Amino acid sequence: MKKVLLSFLLAGTAALSVSAQEVTAVTDPVEWVNPLMGTDSKPSLSNGNTYPAIALPWGMNFWTPQTNKMGDGWAYQYAADKIRGFKQTHQPSPWMNDYGQFSIMPVTKMNIFEQDKRASWFSHKAEVAKPYYYSVYLADHDVTTEITPTERAAQFRFTYGSSDSAFVVIDAFDKGSYIKIIPSEKKVIGYTTRNSGGVPANFKNYFEVVFDQPFTVAHAWHGAQLAKDTLELQADHTGAIIGFKMERGQTLGARVASSFISHEQAALNLRQELGSDDFEQTRRKAKAAWNKELSKLLVEGGTPEQTRTFYSCLYRTIQFPQKHYEIDATGKTVHYSPYNGQVLPGYFYAGTGFWDTFRALYPFLNLVFPNINKEMQEGLVNCFLEGGFLPEWSSPGFRDVMVGNNSASVVTDAYVKGLRGYDINKLYEALLKGANNEGPLEAVGRKGVNYYNKLGYVPYDVKINENAARTLEYAFDDFSIYQLGKMLKRPKKELDLYAKRAMNYQNLFDPATKLMRGRNLDGSFQSPFNPFKWGDAFTEGNSWHYSWSVFHDIAGLAKLMGGREAFGKKLDSVFTQAPIFDDSYYGSVIHEIREMQIMNMGQYAHGNQPIQHMIYLYNYAGQPWKTQYWVRQVMTRLYKATPDGYCGDEDNGQTSAWYVFSAMGFYPVCPGTDQYVLGTPLFKKLTLSQPNGKSLVIRADGNSAENQYVQSVLLNGKTWTNNWVSHTAIQQGGVLDFSLGADPSRTRGTDPSAEPYSFSVHEKLR
Repeated sequence: MKKVLLSFLLAGTAALSVSAQEVTAVTDPVEWVNPLMGTDSKPSLSNGNTYPAIALPWGMNFWTPQTNKMGDGWAYQYAADKIRGFKQTHQPSPWMNDYGQFSIMPVTKMNIFEQDKRASWFSHKAEVAKPYYYSVYLADHDVTTEITPTERAAQFRFTYGSSDSAFVVIDAFDKGSYIKIIPSEKKVIGYTTRNSGGVPANFKNYFEVVFDQPFTVAHAWHGAQLAKDTLELQADHTGAIIGFKMERGQTLGARVASSFISHEQAALNLRQELGSDDFEQTRRKAKAAWNKELSKLLVEGGTPEQTRTFYSCLYRTIQFPQKHYEIDATGKTVHYSPYNGQVLPGYFYAGTGFWDTFRALYPFLNLVFPNINKEMQEGLVNCFLEGGFLPEWSSPGFRDVMVGNNSASVVTDAYVKGLRGYDINKLYEALLKGANNEGPLEAVGRKGVNYYNKLGYVPYDVKINENAARTLEYAFDDFSIYQLGKMLKRPKKELDLYAKRAMNYQNLFDPATKLMRGRNLDGSFQSPFNPFKWGDAFTEGNSWHYSWSVFHDIAGLAKLMGGREAFGKKLDSVFTQAPIFDDSYYGSVIHEIREMQIMNMGQYAHGNQPIQHMIYLYNYAGQPWKTQYWVRQVMTRLYKATPDGYCGDEDNGQTSAWYVFSAMGFYPVCPGTDQYVLGTPLFKKLTLSQPNGKSLVIRADGNSAENQYVQSVLLNGKTWTNNWVSHTAIQQGGVLDFSLGADPSRTRGTDPSAEPYSFSVHEKLR
């Protein structure tokens, strides 16, 4: 078929060459991002649970339009009709909610500063959302609002339709806040203390807003009352409303920055990051910052939809955790510690749950952005020094949610992948402490550690919930400690201990059902047993989801299930079963259950993390073509660059990282090893630019919707027969060539010698 070239002129960019069916070049990747992907969500059904983050990559502060009320974790919902303000946010998830939040809102009447009264109708038809720029028309006020960010500051631009009534509301939110209006400097300062936990008593987010027009009227307010005789207030809920004399169509500029340290640091952040730049200069710099990072992965030969989805997912992988550090007046890196309330030197990042992100997000950072993760590892050293444990969920300090001790994987994978230049011995000390102690919260350290270390599992009948999930994750975390300990040349006795504990997953394997099952204190299996029961012994899933959570020893798991052939059949059964469920533990259908039910993939629940690696396990069963089939099914059916574009929680880049890795043609089934397990590339060409200056080109020239099956693989011109590729080989650069066809190859990758790493097969235990 003759190609018909179309010219898609995206806002603010040069024309991109796009064929009727495929994108031939991406020169401006940020313009392919849809920040609204995943925003059509609600508590009962997640299509991503995202909000449009107007920010810089890993920026300390994000901005988002706020459609819901103050304190609502679903700050922006695509289905909403009204906007209440434009909120500075640090929220990693609606379930975790926010901290360090305040909002700015233009209005046209002085007496409508309360959130419901000031809310304005808007339409997505009059909304522009890009990572570096946001604009929307507020119909009730006849005002267009524009935002463009830096890491710790932002510029606003308000264009008023009316000429005699122009105001801006600053809302410092409730739960304790402060506001001060300084008309002589066209400035408003304040702080907010509103948070959702994970902070000490002295937590504040200080902010400064500087306007480019003089004030004609200024009032502080608290609750629903205007203050009559003061421009400074401290109360439960404070704010300011400022008036301006504006001509019709005239723009009002506002420059805003914040700090977790002090008012003075907020002012410094504003000067350092905005300087004398006008709005357009800041927008150009923000766009360039996004393109710099997004261009590390350039794709060719996919459809426009695939290209939009790829870059929209890539955008999500480089947001969390956020930079929680600032640069002081001497140019030194400092941070406010959410663990002890002190201002201390060094890097600090916050806002991620390792239960989600150890699986693919952190391996992705180690592959594409190792310099950023080096800072994050330095930040983890500071977390340990200041908090006494490593966090498993930080927002911004310890949060008591999820299970496992997955900081071990995050630390180990970074070191195995070559990151250096930070105190790895201190981090190893932190891993040992976390592995052998319960922490100050259930989700810190290891809940049930004494049972686990004595019995090799956390019992079902000792009133420790999610005990089977904890056991399986602790075993993998022990493998991670073993891997790092080997590299650090730790004593043999210590290594042997963690090598033994890494095999504890075997203690939960039930030979009768060939699934993982809770085990009682006396050694008997928990009964009655329903493998479709969500929760209880497992975390946000059932036995069919968690039975594959033996990342480090899939061959050992296959052996327990009866060998490679039986293992392959067990994998098949995940997809062939009906999406039935038992929700009795929760007492209602939680959103993760509903998302599995409606995706029409049997028991496969891609919308939640525990099973996301499972598709790649056919590579250990001598049936890699099934991995290729299901990977392409998930990428095609469950991801779209649309408001309902995810099939569950996006979760701080994890679900997006799965897509980005899978589009590249491989996935990190076992973090803490040097290997990525092969799948099937989505694009005809993808170029990965690495910090060492070398590039890996991934080619799949015959790629199409029909041609999804790998026939052969060449690595730098040489036949590659393994079902994995190493991190080391990728770092060396070159070309990874996939030959794809419409029919499965039932010869390539079928020999046991092609299998990826498994602990019980490849490790020579001492």
